[in-house]
Amino acid sequence: MGQDFVLVRTFSAGVHCGFLVERDGKEVRLSHARRIWRWSGANSLNEISLYGVSQNYTRISEAVIDLVLTEAIEIIICTDVAKENLQRSRWEL
Repeated sequence: MGQDFVLVRTFSAGVHCGFLVERDGKEVRLSHARRIWRWSGANSLNEISLYGVSQNYTRISEAVIDLVLTEAIEIIICTDVAKENLQRSRWEL
């Protein structure tokens, strides 16, 4: 895709990951975006951006094609290892 795969922490909408399409101030647009609802296997978003998360306890949604987030307060570029790890949904019904 040619875009960075990033983690975005927002003021009130939680943590999301996806391909950074554009940023305008606090507004961020992601493609193939997923919400990371909860996680284990990492202390903070810094570790998630480096290594990803564990399979157990973690909840990652299915991807949406396009997502605009307002009030982004942190954007972290992910390594290839984290990118591969975070592109899998983890949700048990």
